[in-house]
Formats: sequence, C-alpha cells, structure tokens
Amino acid sequence: MGNKGSIAPRVLILGGTSEARALAAGLVARDVPVVSSLAGRVARPRLPEGEVRIGGFGGPDGLAAWLTEHGVTAVVDATHPFAERIGTSAATGAARAGVPLLRLQRPGWEPAPGDDWHWADTLGDAAELLPRLGTRVFLTSGRQGLATFADLTGLWFLARCVDPPEPPLPPRLEVLLSRGPYRVEEETELMRTHRIEVLVTKDSGGSMTEAKLVAARRLRVPVVVVRRPPRPPVPTVADVGTALEWTLGRVSGGLT
Repeated sequence: MGNKGSIAPRVLILGGTSEARALAAGLVARDVPVVSSLAGRVARPRLPEGEVRIGGFGGPDGLAAWLTEHGVTAVVDATHPFAERIGTSAATGAARAGVPLLRLQRPGWEPAPGDDWHWADTLGDAAELLPRLGTRVFLTSGRQGLATFADLTGLWFLARCVDPPEPPLPPRLEVLLSRGPYRVEEETELMRTHRIEVLVTKDSGGSMTEAKLVAARRLRVPVVVVRRPPRPPVPTVADVGTALEWTLGRVSGGLT
C-alpha cells in the first residue's frame, strides 16, 4: 500500500460536468491538491482548474491501483448522470482501495404545467415513441446515441452535438454543432425555424440546457425524456457546496 502519510492528500474528481469544474475550483482556491479525470470523448473539453488527466483507468482494478499509487484521500464522482460505466467503476474501485467516495449529481428535471412529456427508459424506447408524436425531431441526446434512430427513415432529424457524429446515422439528418449554455429565446427560434414537432432529450438536469424544455412548453411541442440509468448505492449529494464541505472534511486531517 505504501506510506500515504508522506504524500500530500489528493482528491480525484471524476467528470467534466459544470459541477465537477466548480468543485475543482473550490478545492484549488483552498490549496487542496486535486486531479480531475475526463473521459476524453469531447475533442475540446472545458478544462477545470488544477491538474487534469484524460482517459480511462482500465476498469475498477485500474482505478483502485491508481488511487493507491497516488495517495488519494477522497474521490468525488461528478460524471454526467448517464455515464453509468464510470459510476460503477468508481464505486467498486474506491471500495477496493479503501478510499471514501461521494457522488455529486445534479437533480433531474421535473415537468411543469403545460408540458407534454413522454418518459422512456432507453433511447431505443424513445425511438419507438417518435412516429406517433411527430415527423420533425430535434435530437439533443448526444452524438453517441444517433445510431439508435438510423432506421427511422420516415422522420427528419435535427441533431445537436458538441462534436461531429459518426455513422450509422438517420438518412434525413441535419447536424448542428454547438455547446451550451442556451437561452430560451434562442431555443424557441431554433425550434420554430426548423418546424420541430417533437423534442428528444435525456434527463440530464441542470440549467445549462434547460432552456429547450421551456421553449418546447411555449411552442406546445411534446418532449420525449429518457430516464437516468440506475447508479450504485453510494453517498450522494445534489450541490457543489455540500460536496466541497464533504471533501474538505476528508482531507483536512492530512493537510498542514
């Protein structure tokens, strides 16, 4: 295991979410050594303050070995709500290394009066719902899931992604490369201009991309919302302030 007492306490933050970046900034401001780990799926990610590593760990065993080697005192899983694989690896790897783990997860969205939401458990279920809801679809569920809609030849899609998607893709597709945050007025005009009849989104939560839901409500456009996948049962908080307090409590004993 090595002598961790000779190594400055370190915090590992998993994820490139806005919450992960805010937590890293809070720790750096308090002179806590922090490493943020990004998956590397986005070509030009927004980088947090502090040290950054990009790429996987090689599963739970690789993560456990990395935590031990680097004398990590606490792990915060602040990955995207749909990054279920790393969530499972984090829970297993941290447990094997004997390092406390906290899940920082923003609350999901809730429908408001006037919303016409249709819940789906998976993107495949969402695809099955579309033909009866509309023929012009605004896809905001990420580029990696576009293949799920490739067989829907009778529908037209506007897909918004950060990076260009790879085939297979729907045959009638227009790609909009863009990164949030978005404003309600912009989202409303975008959906009106493209005559959108149905919106597809994942229940990502947060304010950065919530404007599309308000725009859909204004335009009376139905929304297909994909539910979040289950996560391992680990201690979980919903805000950065609580996560910062928890993390500082785990490292304060080793700081001088």
